[in-house]
Amino acid sequence: MAIPLKDYYDQNYIQNLANKVKSEYNDFKEKNFVKAVLSSEWKNLELKERMHKITSSLHDFLPKDFQKAIEILIPVAPHFGGYHGILFPLYIELYGQEHWALSIDALEKLTPFSSSEFAVRPFLQKHPEEMMKVMLKWSKHKNEHVRRLASEGCRPRLPWGMALYNFKKDPSLILPILENLKNDPSEYVRRSVANNLNDISKDNPDVLLKIASKWHGINSNTDRLLKHAMRSMLKKGNPKALKIFGLGNLENISNSPLKIESSKIKQGTQLHFSFTIEIKNQESKMVRVEYVLYFCKKNDTHTRKVFKLAESYVNGKKHFQKKHSFADLSTRKHHPGLHYLALQINGIEQKKIQFHLLPNH
Repeated sequence: MAIPLKDYYDQNYIQNLANKVKSEYNDFKEKNFVKAVLSSEWKNLELKERMHKITSSLHDFLPKDFQKAIEILIPVAPHFGGYHGILFPLYIELYGQEHWALSIDALEKLTPFSSSEFAVRPFLQKHPEEMMKVMLKWSKHKNEHVRRLASEGCRPRLPWGMALYNFKKDPSLILPILENLKNDPSEYVRRSVANNLNDISKDNPDVLLKIASKWHGINSNTDRLLKHAMRSMLKKGNPKALKIFGLGNLENISNSPLKIESSKIKQGTQLHFSFTIEIKNQESKMVRVEYVLYFCKKNDTHTRKVFKLAESYVNGKKHFQKKHSFADLSTRKHHPGLHYLALQINGIEQKKIQFHLLPNH
């Protein structure tokens, strides 16, 4: 079983952090810092609460002069990379709002070790135009982590991040950055561009359609970027999005009735189903095949979720067999009750069939 993320912040982590800070700042009271972090409330704190506890304790024991504090933290940060190292950009976010130039420079230096994508967002909220000028420069930076920050930091709907409501309403300030990065040599950066565009499509679908009409066909990397960027629109069956990728109507495409192995399954088990796609007139045709599950919620209403099965040229008949697990996930809990299953072919949903999910006891 995976260790909860919050438990990586253990006594060894805190002590190691204290030792590294002490090596940069001789007056650091490392024992008092460790004691302050690992107070009686520590065990009950969740991940972000622990992160804030460590950061606020650092602030208590570092010089109150912001410049002196970050001069100590920046050489320490490379020893604490990954998600948990976000506590260093968090320090800038919490205590650097009144120190614009110092903070922006620090976020740029810290992001290669643990992304500053969350910490940059309050600066974007307060000073969107000034901050976006900085991020436009970052989009041409020699370091791929800084270039990625230029895109990831201004995503309108960054998961677990502060929403940027102004950019949800009008993403025009974002677009020059994405234009600079669309052919970036790093897949890591291009994937961020795709995720940013996917965010934009949820509030401004026509903006993404206009971009896709210009970018599609430039090269294979850009086409893959667009396919990922338009994933939400494709799952919703947006006709214009489907057309860009050669996924037209259902002319000469038919499917056999959807068959399920059992109309009653238990929580924690799998739903098995099958069907056949047929292309008539001996024609080869691009087909996008998805299945749609209508999950029963706790209040007996339903939530719709689309899962991609395949996207390829089909000539003649192609048989599909699939199983879907109803084991609970951290992101989805399954509730007993009536569920529905349907096929979606080239964005067009077919007839639903029903099945029952039973309690596992």
